[in-house]
Amino acid sequence: MGLRKRFQVWFQSRLPLRDSTRLTQRNVYILPTAPGFMLGATLLVLLVASINYQLNLGYVLTFLLAGSALVGMHVGHGTLRGITMHLIAPDAVFAGSNATIGINILSQRKSVRHGIGLAVLGTDHWSWTDVPAQGSSRVHVAFLAPHRGLHPVPALTAETRFPLGTFRVWTVWRPAAQVLVYPAPEKHPPPLPAGEPRAGASATVHRQSTGEFDGVRAYRRGDPLKRVVWKKAAKTDELVSRDAQQVQRFELWLDLARTGIAGGAAATEAQLARLCAWVLQADSLGLQYGLRLAGTEIAPGSGPTHRKACLQALALY
Repeated sequence: MGLRKRFQVWFQSRLPLRDSTRLTQRNVYILPTAPGFMLGATLLVLLVASINYQLNLGYVLTFLLAGSALVGMHVGHGTLRGITMHLIAPDAVFAGSNATIGINILSQRKSVRHGIGLAVLGTDHWSWTDVPAQGSSRVHVAFLAPHRGLHPVPALTAETRFPLGTFRVWTVWRPAAQVLVYPAPEKHPPPLPAGEPRAGASATVHRQSTGEFDGVRAYRRGDPLKRVVWKKAAKTDELVSRDAQQVQRFELWLDLARTGIAGGAAATEAQLARLCAWVLQADSLGLQYGLRLAGTEIAPGSGPTHRKACLQALALY
């Protein structure tokens, strides 16, 4: 690990974890930018030339530019100093997609704060905003969720180079929030597994010839409209109805041991990806389904709350 990387790790470890922060002179930093260093060198040359040739107008120009730079430094530092930032916890996402973080920026000052940018620390994807006088502004930044699990929100940075661009004023913020990352669903999963006979039902009941359990059949004239699976009809342009008899006889269980993917630990992620795809497929069809993992069993159910519970179990497995 390089010296710069080690310093960044040490510096971030000293920052407190909190979802709301107020910027003061204690946590706002300032350094000249590359144009700022060039301006300093130019002022030095102008000063030496004015002294050497006794140019009164040279003195005026030199100190006028220097005074403007000092005022710009004060204005830039004041642009960040005094604002309050609140984190909006990100929603759960699937692995490989972007997790979006919302930040509310509040200002009590009676003038507008211009050119405030936020980004994930170490990236160049900035979101810029102006904060109105005694108002607030919302900024969204995103980061890539690489793999499933519960991950801390990465450190964020806010900066401004207003008004002249000669000084960079910035701060570093470590949120305490976490983001839940679901497994990435398999792109082309096989059909849902066959249903298991319900307790007390005959195990010899005929199952679908396709071996899949989707709890639907072709639409028959006279079927109630409430039994029509409109989501599937919208995807396939084919009217299908829920098969009430089959649903009463069988239960749909999504089992880690019945994914059809053999292997050791290396195949676990592929198995979870298939289960994730099956959960989304069963939910889109409006079916009742249960989930079995090693040491975890979620009883059959349906709806957004049940889907969320299943996906969360897959993410934390």
